[in-house]
Amino acid sequence: METMQAERRTFLKTAGAVTVLGTLSGASGAVLAQGTPPAAGMPDGADNFYRSDKVVMRKVRFKNQYRMTVAGNLVTPNNLDRAGRAPAIIVGHPMGAVKEQSSMLYAQKLAEQGFVTLAIDLPFWGESEGQPRNLVAPELYAEAFSAAVDYLGTQAFIDRDRIGVLGICGSGSFAISAAKIDPRLKAIATVSMYDMGAVTRDGLRHSLTVAQRQALLVKAAQQRDREFASGKGEFLNYLPLKPGKDTDAVTREFWAFYRTPRGIAIPAGRTLELTQNRMLSSEVRFMNFYPFNDIATIAPRPLLFIAGDQAHSREFSEDAYRLAAEPKELAWVAGAGHVDLYDRTTLIPWDTLNAFFTRHLKA
Repeated sequence: METMQAERRTFLKTAGAVTVLGTLSGASGAVLAQGTPPAAGMPDGADNFYRSDKVVMRKVRFKNQYRMTVAGNLVTPNNLDRAGRAPAIIVGHPMGAVKEQSSMLYAQKLAEQGFVTLAIDLPFWGESEGQPRNLVAPELYAEAFSAAVDYLGTQAFIDRDRIGVLGICGSGSFAISAAKIDPRLKAIATVSMYDMGAVTRDGLRHSLTVAQRQALLVKAAQQRDREFASGKGEFLNYLPLKPGKDTDAVTREFWAFYRTPRGIAIPAGRTLELTQNRMLSSEVRFMNFYPFNDIATIAPRPLLFIAGDQAHSREFSEDAYRLAAEPKELAWVAGAGHVDLYDRTTLIPWDTLNAFFTRHLKA
């Protein structure tokens, strides 16, 4: 046990990727914190569990190309003309979160503007299939967005030629990965994007050395040996149930969302502690994930990158914008941090998102 605790401390110190937390999930639906009184210090405008009376939500299921079931919430405007063909937007949750965290807020707000939206759980998370739970599998994450296009294209009231995608945090990089090979995604937007490959290889602001990266790979390989022998995965304690005096600012930022009533969503059969942890032996797959390679080939389809100008993750939106071809937009939200754009409705630039998708998904 002491050896495992030492490895956890080392990993927390050296890998920027562990701060990309999100709530991890089990095999069934999440128990939400909706209705819980706001926690002390709740940020202004924070409304993760927003419920709109202007939309209708229903749960849907569909298969990806691996024959795994992907779960989603299909959100439609109350006044939707089902005899027509509406534009649709797929919404992806932060890395490790579930659709009930951030994604459903965005899905409802965009549906209020006339779009059909589909908030999905990525494979191995939430209500989607995949064993073991919480597995890191970037190829399957990207495939989920294409599978969502497959499903939406079969709905008579949706225009299969007007489907866009919105990726929040890590899902921004997965959506870009999908869009590079799936031209059916006609407009691609990201919010508080994390390049999950770069942050795992290099840490935030390139703080991870090659030697530290290699040491992580050795630890991951050693852990994989133990897991194969025992048949049990070893989850690392990326985010504590309570922050300590040595907890860094980035971890505290995620803690304030995922460990408080502001954003807690615990899948059935799981515990709060399990909802926040992944296996290092799985996490290192991100080192082979390069979502921004050839991002310019997405053109002439448009890209929009939205990030807080105070976000610890702003480097990833800057990198993507620099490498992308026109048409592209980079929108800074003044005074906003990374997690602020998960749920702070008074900071999220709804008009910018609505204008982008209206312009590029028009009939």
